Parts: sequence; structure tokens; C-alpha cells
Amino acid sequence: MNIAELFTPIAQDMKAVDAVIRDRLNSDVVLIRTVGDYIIQAGGKRMRPAMLLMVARALGYNGSLHHLLAAVVEFIHTSTLLHDDVVDESDLRRGRSTANAVFGNAASVLVGDYLYSRSFEMMVEADSMRVMQVFSQATTVIAEGEVLQLLNVHDPDVSFERYLQVVRYKTAKLFEASAQVGAIVAKATGAQESAAAGYGRHIGTAFQLIDDVLDYEGDAQALGKNVGDDLREGKPTLPLIRAMEVGTDQQKQLIQDAIRTGDGDFEAVARAIHDTDALEYTRQAARDEAEKAREQLLAFPPSEATESLLKFCSFAVDRDR
Repeated sequence: MNIAELFTPIAQDMKAVDAVIRDRLNSDVVLIRTVGDYIIQAGGKRMRPAMLLMVARALGYNGSLHHLLAAVVEFIHTSTLLHDDVVDESDLRRGRSTANAVFGNAASVLVGDYLYSRSFEMMVEADSMRVMQVFSQATTVIAEGEVLQLLNVHDPDVSFERYLQVVRYKTAKLFEASAQVGAIVAKATGAQESAAAGYGRHIGTAFQLIDDVLDYEGDAQALGKNVGDDLREGKPTLPLIRAMEVGTDQQKQLIQDAIRTGDGDFEAVARAIHDTDALEYTRQAARDEAEKAREQLLAFPPSEATESLLKFCSFAVDRDR
């Protein structure tokens, strides 16, 4: 299943969100409009806003406030990407040059700040302290995740637990908040709101685990970023952690050196990962997370939107980009 098919039940909602995004990106400052348009035209999966929309629909919401809040999610996510690419010195995302590569680091950081601030301005319009609480907490946790990841860079002794903490904070938290806000908008029960948050957290974790697999077996053009970037940035992801755990002494040393320097023999490291069970081990970890997400949906009433959320679980682990 491709992403367009997955989003079919919320196709009109997604168009409405796109309209909100374009409207709220409008600014009297030309550079903000230029960088903003560049980012939006780059596309992206829009998984997080779609999750908010689908959870809201699955729990019976029929209004339009979720369009505004889904746009908030996309603005928060995009602001983190702009800052990430500067920190990581990345030059390719979503199949084309990053904003910092085109416009410079200063413009990327400042426009990221603008989007982040704009998202909070939009949040206020929802007139819900609960929504504000969930999103503001999420942005704090995401920032903590960024710092934790920075501390892990070039450290080959990072454990699975430390790695997973970064994933939960940096990636899964916004998925969790998106799903939870979808439930809040729908005025769901406490049990359903908790289930929605758990669903988002597990899907977000699975999503990142598969990203880490694709860094070693994905096609760079299809994936939209440079395959092997994580290793070059010295990030100890789960495939590397697992390969060091079960590989030979020589393989372990090879990977440790590559993480420490960020300029090791990528092809040799990739062979070591493929020669161990590291990729399948990571895929299985993602499947386990997806299964936990499915279990959360038992709290949801049967509907087309709930069925789409179930398909989300499969898409998160079966995708190749």
C-alpha cells in the first residue's frame, strides 16, 4: 500500500490542512515566504498530521478544528527538521538540497524559529489548555531528545536503552502528541486518549527503527537522503549497536572506529551489518512496536478511519522509503 491509498479516507482533510499551512506561512518578510515555500514544495509524508486527522475521525469528530491543529503539528515537525539539518550539516532531504544548503544556516535556524513560534500562535486559537499542555510538553521533550542524541554522537558504547530513549523523545513524541490531540479534539474518553497516545508512541518508534534500517539498505534516491548519513554523523543506531553485539571482534572494532571518527569504511560497515542479523533484528523490533500500536486500537470503535490506523501499523514497518 502506498501513502496516497493509506490517506484516502482523509484526502479532503489533508487538502484542508495544506490550505491552512500555505495561509499561515504567509509573512511580510520575503525570506520567510521563500524558505517556507521551498520546504512545503519538498513535500514529505505528512504522517504526523495525518495521524491526528485519522484519530479524530476514528473517535467521532466531525468539525474542522483538527485541520488547524494538524497544521500546527507540521509546523513543529518542519521547524525541528530545519534545525536538525543545521546541527547535522545535512545537504539532502526529501530528495533535494536542504534549506540550509540553499539558503544558509542562519536563514534555516531563524525560519525554524518562526515556524515554531507560529505553531504556538496557532495553538492558542484552539482555546484548549489541554491541547496546549500536550503540544508544549512534546516540544520540550523533543528538544531534550535532540540534546541526548548530541551526547550520543561518536560514542560507540551507547546502549540499546540510551538509543531507544532518544527515539522515544526525538521522533516518537510528536507522533504520540499528534494522536493524543486527535483524541482530545474528539472529546474521547480518558481510556481512549491514553490509547491514542500509546498508539502514536509505538508507531513513531517503529517508524524511526525502519528509518535506521533504510539507512543501510535503502536507495538514496527513493529515500530522499544520503544512505549512510547516520554513520557519517557518528550516530550509533540500532543496526550498529546490534552488529557490535553479535559480530566478530574485527567487525566490532570496525564499527566502533567508524562511529568514533564518522569517516570509516562505510561499505565494510554495511557488509558487517548485512553479515550479522542486525537489520532483521531491527526490523523485528519495529514489528513488535507496530503490534503494540495495534493493541491500543482495541479501545477505538470500528470505522473506516480505525481501519486506516491499523493499516498505518503495516505501512510503518513495510515501507521502503
